[in-house]
Amino acid sequence: MLLTCPNCGNDRNFVEVADGVILTTHYVQNNDCSFTQDGDESQILGEIRFYCEECNTDMTRYHQRFLEMLF
Repeated sequence: MLLTCPNCGNDRNFVEVADGVILTTHYVQNNDCSFTQDGDESQILGEIRFYCEECNTDMTRYHQRFLEMLF
């Protein structure tokens, strides 16, 4: 099933918005005193919403389908 915005017909560009996110980024300090990112992890504590990127229609009711189609 192709996800399509019921408001504008967009079927390509969508945005996932999460509230209450803790983002932890790990770094390693190099010999020259610079830093390199060594990974990150996130923890979502709040609500997750799903929007059409073209017209900002709330498409949260389709979020589960979106998650099922992530590869």
